[in-house]
Amino acid sequence: MAAQFSTALQLTELDDFIAPAQECIKPVKVQKNPAKAAARIRIEPDGSYFQVNQDGEAEKLEKAKITLNDCLACSGCITSAETVLVRQQSHGELCKVLALNKAAAAHEQKLVVVSVSPQSRASLAARCKLGLLETAQKLTTFLKGLGVHHVFDTTFSRNFSLLESQQEFVRRFHRQAEDKTALPMLASACPGWICYAEKTHGSFIIPHISTTKSPQQVMGSLVKGYFAEQQHLPPDRIYHVTVMPCYDKKLEASRPDFFNQEYQTRDVDCVITTGEVLKLLEEEGVSLSDLDPAPLDTMLGRAAEELSCHRGGGSGGYLEHIFRHAARELFGVHVASIHYRPLRNKDFQEVTLERDGEVLLQFALAYGFRNIQNLVQKLKRGKCPYHYVEVMACPSGCLNGGGQIKLEGESSKEELQQVERLYESLRAEIPEENQAVRELYEHWLGGWGSDRALQVLHTQYHAVERASSALSIKW
Repeated sequence: MAAQFSTALQLTELDDFIAPAQECIKPVKVQKNPAKAAARIRIEPDGSYFQVNQDGEAEKLEKAKITLNDCLACSGCITSAETVLVRQQSHGELCKVLALNKAAAAHEQKLVVVSVSPQSRASLAARCKLGLLETAQKLTTFLKGLGVHHVFDTTFSRNFSLLESQQEFVRRFHRQAEDKTALPMLASACPGWICYAEKTHGSFIIPHISTTKSPQQVMGSLVKGYFAEQQHLPPDRIYHVTVMPCYDKKLEASRPDFFNQEYQTRDVDCVITTGEVLKLLEEEGVSLSDLDPAPLDTMLGRAAEELSCHRGGGSGGYLEHIFRHAARELFGVHVASIHYRPLRNKDFQEVTLERDGEVLLQFALAYGFRNIQNLVQKLKRGKCPYHYVEVMACPSGCLNGGGQIKLEGESSKEELQQVERLYESLRAEIPEENQAVRELYEHWLGGWGSDRALQVLHTQYHAVERASSALSIKW
């Protein structure tokens, strides 16, 4: 399972290796009691543990458990332990919830919502040899046949991520003189990159990272917030599943920052990868191409007749959208086309805005662990020339995520090119012109740049301290 997390998560300096004979557990604080100093541990045949005191009294001990919330994706766990972690968010969990719904009374059932990423849809379309719209409609038919109530497209939530990122960059640009950590602003949509930054560079890198939530987590806020209100349901009565191209998204959904303490529910309850959707189809004995199409759902209840994408590549187009907006907002320059200049490799490119020989804006994209490390070293040496960097853990970005379907009989390069062609075949959407997005900003979020928008659409990050204990010794 380790190989399915992004390379940036696996290749770190943390000594988290756990030998095959050990179990993956999180540290547990032990209360020392002198009276029980000579106690011994007895293991029962069923695997339960008992602490036996000097007087013969036996006390059952609670086992330490690890969840995705505790996981650092360090690739140190043994395969069986990682399997347990990933099973906590898998298509099997979705099937359990759907089965419980069918057996429960109407007032006890949960409203099941699935939000599908455009990258996952492109991978499924390539595998099933279907068009993107056809794939979306047939997938909706399949999911609703299982008992899912609503199927949404996360392209909608990406509009909010792009708009908030644009505005955040302009705010940072204006305050760069008094705040040295304002720029460069680093993208925050990739959980592999975020987890790596928190673990290895902590307080140094975190101030540079955009606070805007990823499209997955914006969708979580919209589903458990706006949509729940429209359905007259509390957030905990909705079970929200996302379909993503990436295993790291499971870790992102498990972050404490995305947990509603009042209702004891997560914004995204379960994340399944594109490959898991294919596995679910196979387990149900269903071929996507044999299904009839179904109308596409939208957050505002209107039937969608077409799909759209965001220009700027398969990772969401953050660089291009922010670059165009900043050029217009800060310098009054309308950028018609973006010209990339490759540097070390195709996954490290830069874009520059110049006027009369003066560099006004310098942006870059850095994909893959090697390029991320180079970027971090530039920052540490104070020699990073960029105002903004679109950072993604996977080489070639999200379309090449570890959770995508690997096509049989094709090289990885041909496979990726096929998925890219499908993804880029859709009409490009301009976030500012999306009427549904404008309505939610105006009527639910309280307008552009409002306190509520900042609360709902932004988050924070936390440096992870390296633990020094006997458990970190490599045997």
